Amino acid sequence: MAKEKNVMLTVRQEKFLQNLKYALMRIENGTYGICKVTGKKIQKARLLLVPHTTMSIEAKNNQI
Repeated sequence: MAKEKNVMLTVRQEKFLQNLKYALMRIENGTYGICKVTGKKIQKARLLLVPHTTMSIEAKNNQI
């Protein structure tokens, strides 16, 4: 059970790092902070909490 938990944690960390890499790419190409669904700016407070996000809170809530 501990081994499975460690594997899940590793996968989660790898996904987070990949998301941060994509965020850096969006910074470089000028699309960081723009919602991929609505095309509007993502609120600064959301970016501070989830810096790798690609969706505004409204788009995320509509997704659920």
